[in-house]
Amino acid sequence: MLKQKIIQRIIPIIPVVMLAITIVFFISRLIPGDPARVMAGHFASEEQVQQIRREYNLDKPILVQYALYLRDTLRGDFGTSMHTRRPVMEDIKEFYPATIELASLSIFLVIVIGVPLGVISAIKKDKFSDHFARFFALGGVAAPVFWVGILLQLILFYKLGLLPIGGRLTYGIDQPQHITGLYTFDSLLTGNWKAFWDSLYHLILPVILLAVSSMSSVVRQTRGEMLKVMKEDYTLFHTAYGLSDRKVIYKYALRNALTPTVSVVGLVFGLLLSGSFLVETVCSWPGIGRYVAHSVVTSDFPAITGSTLIIAFSYALINLLMDIVYVLINPKVRI
Repeated sequence: MLKQKIIQRIIPIIPVVMLAITIVFFISRLIPGDPARVMAGHFASEEQVQQIRREYNLDKPILVQYALYLRDTLRGDFGTSMHTRRPVMEDIKEFYPATIELASLSIFLVIVIGVPLGVISAIKKDKFSDHFARFFALGGVAAPVFWVGILLQLILFYKLGLLPIGGRLTYGIDQPQHITGLYTFDSLLTGNWKAFWDSLYHLILPVILLAVSSMSSVVRQTRGEMLKVMKEDYTLFHTAYGLSDRKVIYKYALRNALTPTVSVVGLVFGLLLSGSFLVETVCSWPGIGRYVAHSVVTSDFPAITGSTLIIAFSYALINLLMDIVYVLINPKVRI
């Protein structure tokens, strides 16, 4: 049954991916001006512009361009970056694992802190714990993340010397053997404990920044669902039956309240993968957000479109994973 459910969820992903490719293609062609001239630069000769136009099939009819773009994209060919002069897919393979590592640890922190805060806020409604949890969650999302990042760098690096200012590894420490591109995971697989602890040390500040700025929605969703579930008849029945409050809350109420929260967690994870450029810029983190931000400044269209599609594919994959988690948390979803 679970296998059939997964297959049913995979099938709608195909038109979503095709739609994302189509939208990205036509938006890139609707930008005012000549794309070849923009990519070549203002001081490029006409011969150079024509060469770029031929290289990116811009001299062909729009439908032919779309067919060629679709063919290349489905093969994983996003073109060549105008800035790095490398295939965009090679750049993505280099930069995206850093963002995945950062976002994965951040969403872990969001879950282990945000969900308990939401539960405490619900069971202690209108008390000090509730006010503190809501203030913490709203304060994290309200404070500009770049300002908080710079402030923490001034305190923790410049004043106290406790945390590094940026980067993934300390200068002089060799990178772990490349397997997945996630330094902490690759270090564990190869037993490189020096690189593992150093990469984890460099992750502390950006992970905290990203998690705190994204925790509000998880706390508020968990709190709202817990308040609703705790008023349901089955919860009141178990309480009247004499079960302890802890057992009623964590065994019955929380499990039913987590199903909508999973949707929010999936959305937050997708946003962390695509919207972490401020944290990556402040913390000098070589991730996909920083790569895209630089590509926008340099009008690197192949890099922008390729990265956009990869992020869109990631969203589709995250939605599939969330559907699987639904089934594991709530068996009624299988029906």
